[in-house]
Amino acid sequence: MNGRSEIAGWIAHAKRRGGAPFLLILLESFEPLAPVLAQGLLVAQPLANLWRGGAALGELVELLEEPEGLSELRALLADDGAE
Repeated sequence: MNGRSEIAGWIAHAKRRGGAPFLLILLESFEPLAPVLAQGLLVAQPLANLWRGGAALGELVELLEEPEGLSELRALLADDGAE
């Protein structure tokens, strides 16, 4: 996963709580807006650093900016949990 440990932790937490299918639907619904969302998250990243979430937010921004990253994020969310 190219060293994306922070976002992997967030996704694992979402899977444990049953939110991964919902996040996958959101990702597919708003995929055309992903680059715009990434820029908005980039602006919010300094604030997220206050709660130690800046690294994960940075990883999410990288995933949302590229089509390969979106595919990787989609695969992580759709994974059945065979970790």
